[in-house]
Amino acid sequence: MYSRSSEPVRFERDCAAVMVPQGEAVTLPAGSVGYITQGLGGSYTVFVEGNLFRIAGKDADAIGKEVPPELDLPADAGDDEVEAMIWRQLRTCFDPEIPFNIVDLGLVYEAVLKPRDDGKRLVEVKMTLTAPGCGMGEILVDDVRSKLEQIPTIAEADVELVFDPPWGRHMMSEAARLETGMF
Repeated sequence: MYSRSSEPVRFERDCAAVMVPQGEAVTLPAGSVGYITQGLGGSYTVFVEGNLFRIAGKDADAIGKEVPPELDLPADAGDDEVEAMIWRQLRTCFDPEIPFNIVDLGLVYEAVLKPRDDGKRLVEVKMTLTAPGCGMGEILVDDVRSKLEQIPTIAEADVELVFDPPWGRHMMSEAARLETGMF
């Protein structure tokens, strides 16, 4: 789902949020008003009292939106099916300020699926940021981890933030480069 708008919003309950771009966790009280500036990948960026905040999908009901449904995967799914779902989930992770998913931005360097002794799976991800000093780094890492751990059969997602090689716009998908004008 993509929304780039100024849709008015009123918080129906207290809601956990993260300040953008500082990355500071806060609680927005019920009754707060503002507007949605971006709705991507099941999470929302809202403008309230002069600040931007990121609202996780699990809290979408606080702003009158639907909480994303749980993921469905057959119990006997093979590694290929699980890997495909991993990449679909990674494409639901967005920087709150940039309307492109982290895969098309070229921020994901690798995602490796590994079996565990208990029959479940581990996924190891190496990713970076567009700028090393970005305050949203740990928030994006947590978003990736939580979205991957929603996949049935994934017991653990180990997400490592790396800065070598440094990110460059040449790592973006062609579509993202065209849309942003970054040739």
